[in-house]
Amino acid sequence: MIASRCGGLVAGLLMGAAVIVPGPAAAFSIFGFHLWGEEENPDRVDVIDPLDYTATLTVTGDTDLEGTVEKASALYANREQPASGRAGLLSRAKADYRRILGALYEAGYYGPSISILVAGHEAADLSLAVDLPAKVPVAIAVDTGPKFDFGQLTVVNPPPPMDTRRQRLTTPASLGFQPGETAEAGAIGKTSDLAIAHWRMRGHAKAAETGREVVADHPASQLDVALTFDPGREARYGPTSVVGATRTDPEFIRFMTDLDEGDRFDSTEIARSQARLGRLGIFRSMRIEEADEIAPDGTLPMTVRVQDRKPRSLGFGGTYSTIDGLGLEAYWMHRNLWGHGERLRFDASIEGLLEQLDPADYDYNVGVTFTKPGVYSPDTDFVTGLAAKQLDYDTYRETSLSGNIGFSQQFGDRLTGDLSAFFSKARFEDIYGTRNFFTLGALGNLTYDIRNDPLDATRGYFIQASLQPFYEFEYGNPAVRGTLEGRYYYSLVGLDTLVLAGRVKVGSYYGPGAAESPPDLLFFAGGGGSVRGYAYRSIGVTTTVDGEEGTIGGRGLFEGSGEARYRISESFGAVAFTDVGFVTADPRFSGEHDTKIGVGAGFRYFSPIGPLRVDLATPLEPEAGDSRIALYIGIGQAF
Repeated sequence: MIASRCGGLVAGLLMGAAVIVPGPAAAFSIFGFHLWGEEENPDRVDVIDPLDYTATLTVTGDTDLEGTVEKASALYANREQPASGRAGLLSRAKADYRRILGALYEAGYYGPSISILVAGHEAADLSLAVDLPAKVPVAIAVDTGPKFDFGQLTVVNPPPPMDTRRQRLTTPASLGFQPGETAEAGAIGKTSDLAIAHWRMRGHAKAAETGREVVADHPASQLDVALTFDPGREARYGPTSVVGATRTDPEFIRFMTDLDEGDRFDSTEIARSQARLGRLGIFRSMRIEEADEIAPDGTLPMTVRVQDRKPRSLGFGGTYSTIDGLGLEAYWMHRNLWGHGERLRFDASIEGLLEQLDPADYDYNVGVTFTKPGVYSPDTDFVTGLAAKQLDYDTYRETSLSGNIGFSQQFGDRLTGDLSAFFSKARFEDIYGTRNFFTLGALGNLTYDIRNDPLDATRGYFIQASLQPFYEFEYGNPAVRGTLEGRYYYSLVGLDTLVLAGRVKVGSYYGPGAAESPPDLLFFAGGGGSVRGYAYRSIGVTTTVDGEEGTIGGRGLFEGSGEARYRISESFGAVAFTDVGFVTADPRFSGEHDTKIGVGAGFRYFSPIGPLRVDLATPLEPEAGDSRIALYIGIGQAF
């Protein structure tokens, strides 16, 4: 949707695309919070002939594994719920041997002793004829035994070394499969999967593990493993057929899949094709299937199975700010206009309701965007758009019409770029009075993204560079604007339990002074995606014009943010953060500048559509009129 600004004390009401389905009134929940009606309990079990029991758990040996055993034991985890009679209790107990044993194997313990006593008798020896009391005592005793390390490791028919540095860094040793490492059972399976994946990248589509020998040397507490693989024949792509397309041209799907008949099979290319089809946004589901057998001529037929989405969708949302008032926004999109993935999208928003009395003071945004994928290659999109807006910030007021036309390109898995020409016809009102600008230029972006999750990254990094040369005709000035932003994520403790995240952004503007430059192309800082605690685009350069002091945009920008993200549970997390930023009058960051710092803490609820973010921030050096506390609500992490 069209981005809406936030500043001061902001409370957001965020809603995704809505679908209304008529039916009987029942319950309603959002983001996992129950609002009304009868609440469904996914943990509730309808029990026939309920049988209550008590469960105790004792772990000896490595007591650090007590939590692992507790999670593995269904008896212990569900001790608050009655079993379904004797059959249910004994079934739960006998399955626990396997569950606990598997959990200990995963931790590298291959000589455990497990005892599960049901009413004083070993569960494995009991039958359904056993007579049990009304409330059955269950005692689980686990002796973990010693930890095992990997000993002699053998791989028969390993894949050849891979080509790229990233592929070479993923080795059996990096997965923990090497002598002297803890013999975790998962490392064996991951090593097998890795070998098969690397064979498939080399064209051997039907590579398989054909033998696995695991020997536990109990006196030495050592695990010896031998894995054998059969790579099978090398395969080439056969013909690609399309199944399930009703609104999309099958030839277009084949073109976008880009699996040229006769080329060597490569599972990496298939994954890339799957991702490319997903980016089209026109399918409810899609998958690429290989034939069961390689044909005698060495070809492997491929099948693309798709299910088209409905062509039209409507979305809406809103924000509320005690400074900016109520904002409402909506979009309407028609996808797959002519059966080749084309998208036409209309956006509209209005802000300032309840805050401004005069409708002329509201903020308005309307725009339309057209996207045509696969114009030159399967990874090239044509994009054009037109937007009109009226914006009223603390630092300037803008009324403008702008448009763009250009291309977006996917370079491999991680690198994307776009290049477009743009125009802007705008009127601005600020400390310099009322000025008109007409701008023509180009905008290029390069983005390298290896984050594991764009909405909730815990590992990887993100780099984006932008360059925008243009010419302004009203004053006759050329100029160029550039930015560089980097983000880094490091998981410090456990499996993404404590994550350190950092962001740095710098920008420079080479051109005329602020009096002859469009304010929207100069730099400002502040707001939820910049320096939290300060109003949106409120941090700039202080200047005096005709005896009046005000804030204008600068030609140099620096922003930095650091967050410590702690995941309390599967559903909840907490964040502490610090943001810093300044804007300078000089593009080389020389001269005086006023550094602004915002600090705060936040709450995260991990919903199915991404983290629900609630941040409270305070400015360390507030100016007159700045709020002491700012509240930000959104979907996804701050960066």
